[in-house]
Formats: sequence, C-alpha cells, structure tokens
Amino acid sequence: MKILKQIYMLSATVIVLYAGWLVTRIFLFDQFITPTESMIPTLLPGDRVVVNKMIVGARIYTDLDFNPEGGVLKAFRTRGWRKVMPNDIVVFNFPHHDGKINFVINNVYAKRCVAIPGDTLTIREVYFHNNNFKGVIGIKDCQDALAAMPDSLLPPFVIRSMPFDDSIRWTIKNLGPLYVPRKGDIVTITPDEACIYRMILEWETGKTISFDRATGSVFAGDERINRHVFTHNYYFMCGDNVVNSNDSRYWGFVPEEYIVGVVSRITYSIDPETGKYSKDRFMKQVKGWNAY
Repeated sequence: MKILKQIYMLSATVIVLYAGWLVTRIFLFDQFITPTESMIPTLLPGDRVVVNKMIVGARIYTDLDFNPEGGVLKAFRTRGWRKVMPNDIVVFNFPHHDGKINFVINNVYAKRCVAIPGDTLTIREVYFHNNNFKGVIGIKDCQDALAAMPDSLLPPFVIRSMPFDDSIRWTIKNLGPLYVPRKGDIVTITPDEACIYRMILEWETGKTISFDRATGSVFAGDERINRHVFTHNYYFMCGDNVVNSNDSRYWGFVPEEYIVGVVSRITYSIDPETGKYSKDRFMKQVKGWNAY
C-alpha cells in the first residue's frame, strides 16, 4: 500500500506540474528562439526570449487540425492588458505564403512593430516616421548605417520594397505614406490602393483582385469595386537590422490574429565574439514602446 501511495503521489505531482506548464505556455508565457540576424543588435541569432502573451491576450485555438502547408486560423483571443504599440518587439506567425495570406503554425517571426492600425507610416531616407508616434522608432545606429550606404551597393531585390510596382516604386529607403488598415475603416480603392493592399483585400474578400490603370477600374473577381470596409486590424513589422531583414517592407501587413505575443526578456544568449554564454544578457529586459 505504501508503494502504491507513493506512485499515486508521484503521478499526481507529474500531472499537476504538466498542467501548470501547459497553462503557462497557453495563457501566460512562451519561448522563442531568434533564428536570424534581422533583429541585431537587440536580439542575436540563437537568443532565447520570453514571449509575454498576457500583454495582448492569449490566442486560443478552436481547431487543432493544423495543415503544415498552411490554412485558415481558427481561434479567439483572451482579454489582454493592452494592444501592441509601436516599438514593441512582437512574435507572430509569418502570414504570407505563395502570394497570399495563409496560417502556418510553426512559421514564426520576431520583428519590431513600427505601425499599428490607424497609423500612417512613412520611410524617408531610411528613417521611420509614424504620424501617431513621437520619438525614434527602431535602432537609429542601424538606420544611420543604411542611410550611409549607396544604393549601388544594394542589389535590386534588397532595395525594392512592396508593392513592387513600377508606378509606385517604393524602396526600403523611401516608402509611403502608407496607411495601416484598421477594422471598420472604409477606404476608397483605386489601382494604387488595389496594388498596395492586394493580398489583404484578397484575404478579406476571398476573390482575386485585379485593376486597370488606364480606366482606373478595380475588380474583386468579376465585380467592380470602388471602396472596401476592412474587417481586420493590421500591423507593420520591421527588423532592427534594416539592411538585412525580411520584413513588412517586402511582404506587407500582419493581421492582428497572427500575433503570438510581445517579447519581454532574454533568457539565454551566446556572445558572438567569444562563442560563450553571455551572463550580461541573462534576463535582460527587451525595450518596447515605453522605453523610447
């Protein structure tokens, strides 16, 4: 009987610990490993970071049948402390696959939010300007380095930015003004808007978007449209290492539903010069919107 009681207590302890771990991962905090150099110097490749889900609310899936090739996200979000703000470093599911918005459960990025729903973002001579945010967005030293770099040293696939249209001709150094859609916004759709917002328009309408610049006509499938009511909130995300980051400047907007949480602290980091564990970066706070 004593052995059975010990087994029972051990089993109960394991179950309680597992339940606590599961609740923490789902509702409170998760871990993310930085895979690339895109967030240098804030996050280094291989950094393990704490993702705080309580800030924006935990995402609860209503369908766990995830297609590894991508599919429709079915989930709702619990009440959070606040919304994502400019300068927050955000972990999110990469939304763009094969030219359309598609949810892939294990394809996760970490970038700095530079604009939120309702903001107008402008990149002028490399530097970010947000009409609703006063102060520096991102890491100025990195932006200084890109500003000093001649365009001739940047390959076309690096310097050109979304929407990759010859009539708009935005680059990573000069982009916008770009309005970031907010749920409920009613926007007039011209060929320029159709070009800029094409992927999110196709995602929201479920129809192929086409346009004719000669006539100014825009079509959703076979139906001509001249305005659209956005049904989702969107964000614009960029890497701190602005010269080497695959981010919204190239592929566009992140739907709010795809956000996992906000990076709060670094738990493990390797010094790139020595290759050894960096004690100085252990539990280092990651600066967000209220630190600039």
